[in-house]
Amino acid sequence: MSEVAAGRRWQALALLCLGAFMIVIDMTIVNVALPSIGADLRFADASLVWVVNAYLLTFGGCLLLGGRLGDLYGQRRVFLIGLAFFTLTSLACGLARSQGLLVTARAVQGIGGAIVDAVSLSLIMSLFTSPAERAKAMGVYGFVCAGGGSVGVLAGGLLTSQLDWHWIFLVNVPIGAAVFVLCLKLLPVDAAVQHGGRLDVAGAVTITAALMLAVYAVIGGNEAGWLSTRTLGLLAVAAATFVAFVVIESRVAAPLVPLRLFRLRNIVVANIVGVLWSAGMFAWFFISALYLQIVLGYSATEVGLAFLPSNLVMAALSLGASAWLVGRYGLRVPLAGGLALAALGLALFASAPGEGRYLADVLPGMLLLGIGAGVAFNPLLLAAMSDVSESESGLASGVVNTAFMMGGALGLAVLASLAASRTAGLQAVGAAPLEALAGGYAVAFWIGAACALGGAILGGVGLRQRADAPAIAATTEAATGIGATAP
Repeated sequence: MSEVAAGRRWQALALLCLGAFMIVIDMTIVNVALPSIGADLRFADASLVWVVNAYLLTFGGCLLLGGRLGDLYGQRRVFLIGLAFFTLTSLACGLARSQGLLVTARAVQGIGGAIVDAVSLSLIMSLFTSPAERAKAMGVYGFVCAGGGSVGVLAGGLLTSQLDWHWIFLVNVPIGAAVFVLCLKLLPVDAAVQHGGRLDVAGAVTITAALMLAVYAVIGGNEAGWLSTRTLGLLAVAAATFVAFVVIESRVAAPLVPLRLFRLRNIVVANIVGVLWSAGMFAWFFISALYLQIVLGYSATEVGLAFLPSNLVMAALSLGASAWLVGRYGLRVPLAGGLALAALGLALFASAPGEGRYLADVLPGMLLLGIGAGVAFNPLLLAAMSDVSESESGLASGVVNTAFMMGGALGLAVLASLAASRTAGLQAVGAAPLEALAGGYAVAFWIGAACALGGAILGGVGLRQRADAPAIAATTEAATGIGATAP
């Protein structure tokens, strides 16, 4: 990539952050509108998770592929293609009038989102070469991504209440178009790109297909039966497809995920922790939005405001305090401590009654989850990158991000199905509808808490603490100034 003047680099960063902001918002803005979408398009409770999972699965499955496309065909070119793809499919989602069209458009939208997200990070690494500037740029990028969650839930509530749910997607169209035009002017033209490199399409297709089949089997398990031929058959095909993915990765010249990475202890531990944590976190976003809106009777705007404290805390901690904690205490303490707080927050949600009050029964859990996530995410990524060389740090972070997204998708499918099963069981013995719903949601929250606690224990015990672990975060600490002001 050609050299860029210092001023234009920061302008380009602002555009990349705006593109990423749009992607992050799209992950959270939907949660608030789910009851409205379900009522309008007549989704069943269990199948409503596909509005979220269709996006998460293709997004997670194509993250590594998106980065590889940028390497092969030019980061600027691929970023613009991904941005155009995302913007056009957002329009399709906004115009959808049927379940099938919305879920299909969401799946295709996830591909565009993955490309934008993956190439954004590569572009930042290319634009900012000095360690101090790169750390500062990544800090800004991380803050924008974390803050996007709070804007997403609030914007989702406002748009759904004041207009309708279609506008949570349509709002992306003018933003995406503006970013596209400005990127043509500010992003540097790609230098010569690699030639002769091979694209591991088979790897991306098989891993995404395996996970989609597994999620479909889990979602349909309550209806068809967990030991039915359909459910077991789908799970068997999913397992076989995953084995095919492993075989492909072991044989192709340029694998999507080099299997040698999984001989490194910290990468393995970070990926397992990421799967456990994301299962709890995605269930929290999805199920707590339903709990607030259906059980407690909140409007869409009130749901957005209810999430605001946790997301603001999460964003504030990710801006620098988390890096300072790693610099002071290493990787294990902030990772385990953050996930333990998140587990406690989920346990508080599980204990919330059907007639819960916000200040007493909702806000404490929200704050604990915000603090826990804000503290834990940085050490999770650093743990994934601590055992690899600098040239492979992007690949390692991409792998753990993919595990995080896939774990969230599968975890959400499992927990939503268990919640639906528990709700049906309570209704069968005469429980009132809202009481039964609250009981079903409580099961999901308890299991999510157990997943987060398991991640905390594994992170605290299983990570190999490097002697230089505090130095990993030193550059970020210096760039943000946290170390100079923290007590």
